[in-house]
Amino acid sequence: MRTSDERRSRRGVRAGPGEAAERLARDVYGQWHREGQWRRVGDPFPLAVRFGCTGRDVFDHWANIRQLPPGTHSAPLPLDGQLDRIVEVYESIPSRRLVVLGEGGSGKTILTLCFVLDRLRASAAGDRVPVIFGLGSWDPATISLDDWLCSQLVRDYPFLAAPAGNGGNLAALLLGEDKILPVLDGFDEIAGGLHGAALRALNRTTTPLLLTSRPTEYSRAVENTCVLTEAAVIELEYLSVDDYADYLHRGSRPVRDGGEDSSGWEPVLARLREEPRSPGAENVAKVLATPLMVGLARTLFSDAPGHAPADLLDTGQFASPEALQDHLLAAFLPAVYDPTPTGRGTGHRRQWHPERAQRWLGYLAAHLQELGTRDLAWWELGTTMRRSSRMLVVGFLAALAFGVTTGIGNLPVDLVATEQGLGFALGRGLLVGLLHGLVVGLVFGLVCGFASGGAPCEPSRVHIHTFGATRQRRAKVVPMLLRGLGVGLPAALVLVLVDRFVVAPLGFDDGLDGGLMGALLFPLEVGLGAGLAFGIMAWLEAPMDTSSAVSAADLLSTNRKNVVFQMLVWMLVIGFPAGLALGLMSGPLRGLLAGLVFGIGGGLGCGLSLTAWGRWVALSRMWLPLTGRLPWALITFLDDACRRGVLRQSGAVYQFRHAQLQDHFSAQYQVRQNEEEVTKSRMAILKRTPPWVILSAVVALLLLLSWAGTRDILAKLQNYGSLGPSDAPIVVTTIVSLATAIGALVGGTLTGLSKYVQARGQADAERTRANADMIRAEADMVRARKGSPTLETPPAGDALPLQPDPSE
Repeated sequence: MRTSDERRSRRGVRAGPGEAAERLARDVYGQWHREGQWRRVGDPFPLAVRFGCTGRDVFDHWANIRQLPPGTHSAPLPLDGQLDRIVEVYESIPSRRLVVLGEGGSGKTILTLCFVLDRLRASAAGDRVPVIFGLGSWDPATISLDDWLCSQLVRDYPFLAAPAGNGGNLAALLLGEDKILPVLDGFDEIAGGLHGAALRALNRTTTPLLLTSRPTEYSRAVENTCVLTEAAVIELEYLSVDDYADYLHRGSRPVRDGGEDSSGWEPVLARLREEPRSPGAENVAKVLATPLMVGLARTLFSDAPGHAPADLLDTGQFASPEALQDHLLAAFLPAVYDPTPTGRGTGHRRQWHPERAQRWLGYLAAHLQELGTRDLAWWELGTTMRRSSRMLVVGFLAALAFGVTTGIGNLPVDLVATEQGLGFALGRGLLVGLLHGLVVGLVFGLVCGFASGGAPCEPSRVHIHTFGATRQRRAKVVPMLLRGLGVGLPAALVLVLVDRFVVAPLGFDDGLDGGLMGALLFPLEVGLGAGLAFGIMAWLEAPMDTSSAVSAADLLSTNRKNVVFQMLVWMLVIGFPAGLALGLMSGPLRGLLAGLVFGIGGGLGCGLSLTAWGRWVALSRMWLPLTGRLPWALITFLDDACRRGVLRQSGAVYQFRHAQLQDHFSAQYQVRQNEEEVTKSRMAILKRTPPWVILSAVVALLLLLSWAGTRDILAKLQNYGSLGPSDAPIVVTTIVSLATAIGALVGGTLTGLSKYVQARGQADAERTRANADMIRAEADMVRARKGSPTLETPPAGDALPLQPDPSE
């Protein structure tokens, strides 16, 4: 059954702030409860993560935190506890402003998850709704805190985009009426240099909040600016062997020796207790001091067969805590992608090969690293490709859609409406399809690359609503109409010029172009039609209602439906008038052709280049899977990764379970990419002919073919005055050969320039390395004269800085 607010939303009645807050609370709880189940937070029981009031000088006066009147004695608040007391500790702070500090992997994310779920379970009507916001995407220098919070709410919970009066939406209304409790996760992930600005922005408001950060970044921000006013600060403590001993024991496979209940962890736990200073035990204790590493160790040695926890004590394999940590991170993915079904419903789960999954996740992690964010948004996939590559892919698909439609549509028109034969129809169809496709592909490729300054298209958080347009929707009509006019008019004008000055001189004029009147009216009609189509779509769009679900797949599905509807509108508004206009001037068949071509081909090109879903299809569903960087069933893979505990879902975006996992996968992906590049370069040197030789030979052959074809065409034009149907193959061959040769020359030139720049960079790096070696050698000579030991050359990749001799 639908709730009353959902029924009211279906009838167009706006939801009030109370109903919207209740809906938001249900969605938030369902989202993070599901996330807790996937991450097995309470299996077999929650890990004992402890916290206490920090000893760092980074918090306000206790009198301000407790909001006491002047002259009142202020004593510290008792803030010690474990995860199950985090809500109680937060409620004990009168200002309701709390900062949680912790090193990487110490449990800050799990703390926020427990805080949100526990508070929602104990909440009453009218209480603030806790919502987790990842601070990594906030730029306090360009957008205010309230505006950023509002945009994140609309992104993750689309029903909050519904209008709520005074030109605002439900998200702004909830923030304005203090119905939201921001849980700001990852203060340290804000871009470097902006922590102080973020802290100043947070101090401009007294709203209750919970903020998490790593200690170093927060301490530096406080030192450079000021404390977060009225906020208490707690810090997560490192785990001891007693904190995780029972957790690992009960979470692993039982081993019964002589009737005693034991596990594979007993030798490791015994060594940690009895010989904590031994090398192996010390490494393990340092690594298992954080919940993240404990969770990875539990996953590796309980869910994957063939692993023994005692191996962790082997200093021959793991000489340092860093080596042991890297091992756990590297072994995590093969463990969770073990093809053996485990648990209810996993027998029908789609299986992914661990190596492929690692490659795909590595690409996604590297993509996020390049964007400088933790939020994996489906509409931003492919944006780390070069702009020229994105333009080429989208332009090619648009050209293919328009060119094939044009070429096929010309066949029946020229066969029925003209006295020409099949050869002429085939030749004209090939020529017009190729040229028109190139023009339209170029237009839509340029639109894709420069319409939004190269930035990704934002997904549409609207649905189609035929009645009751609001003022905001009406205000969008004129700009969208002008946008369509600016795209459609030039494209149609170029098509007319191509038909008159390229197709006709080559002898493929079928006499159905409508003459001068057609040349004048056709671009105007297409431009106005495109503008009208865009304007109608702006008129029909309306924010999602409160029955909309919250997930990336739901937002993707909504965008797909909107794009299909846009294509239908385009076909009706562009295709029908274009067909009617040309039908009146050139006959019904030519009108039908124009309607089909500009309706289907133009609609596909518009959808691919101007919408987030279209670019998603072109780049993430076609190009990136073709190149092996992503799977074909991407959303299925991402959802499955969430269930396996590799990713988590935060509203409409995905995130890696922990920043350390993202950093590890990204680094491993870059290493593999470098190794592949080295292998390819060696193979090119040893087994392949130099590329410039092959390119030169191909271009020379294509130019020879085009020259021979051009000579024959000119000779026939000189002798007979026109070309016949039998000349179609040679015309098409000449055009294709010349176009391919030009493309090869341009591509070869750009490739050569890029390789030249790369070679110059490598030469500069070698020169810098040689200079460093020379300086090191001179330093060794000076040390040798003074009787000091010489410096040893560090191995490649060693990040340890050289320590200079104080006597120098």
